[in-house]
Amino acid sequence: MTSTTSAALAADAAAELARALPSENGYTVGGTAGRVAPAESFEASSVGQVSVDVAVGFLGVGTIAHDGLAVQNLVHPALAAAARVYGTGVLGEVREGAGLFDDPDAEVFELLDGETIVGWFAVRPRRSARQGGPLAGDPEERLNRINGVEMALTVEIGRTRMTVRDVLGLEPGAVVELDRSAGAPADILLNGRVIAHGEVVVVDQDYGVRVTRILDAQEGAR
Repeated sequence: MTSTTSAALAADAAAELARALPSENGYTVGGTAGRVAPAESFEASSVGQVSVDVAVGFLGVGTIAHDGLAVQNLVHPALAAAARVYGTGVLGEVREGAGLFDDPDAEVFELLDGETIVGWFAVRPRRSARQGGPLAGDPEERLNRINGVEMALTVEIGRTRMTVRDVLGLEPGAVVELDRSAGAPADILLNGRVIAHGEVVVVDQDYGVRVTRILDAQEGAR
């Protein structure tokens, strides 16, 4: 992998992350940055055709509105979108940390909200990819090594946004209206990424989900 190709892939990865991050106005990518010190940052590693480490850091705590959800769950799809620029792979657990921003081998890009810097994105391909050496085995063979790794599968029937005042006003018997109509399919998510649609069923007095449609890579991006 030449330095020109590496820089182009890193820039594309930054653009994918900016598009996938939750934002009212949408983030864009600025120039490259040197060593930075985010107030809040998250990292994850992707194993696949080209294994990479990716991270997103924010200038201030609470930059990403989370409505009570863990910020790790909100940034996971964006980090996964960035890692997919390097090929098929599986993104691991998102963890708090800013170590990647201190690594001289990582490429760092500014994240902008309009013309204001709100954070940064960092990416570091693993050494075998940076040196351009051959990767042992084909992608399917390498992915077989992690077939036994467990991942979180969740089912989502809808979402809504509420003010803190409305949340504090909830009490038993209150009804929260979701952004999905009755009868609409539920989303099936793998580590925060939508991979399929299904319908909720009851199996031996437990809830289950019947898969009705499997999404391709482009449809599942979010």
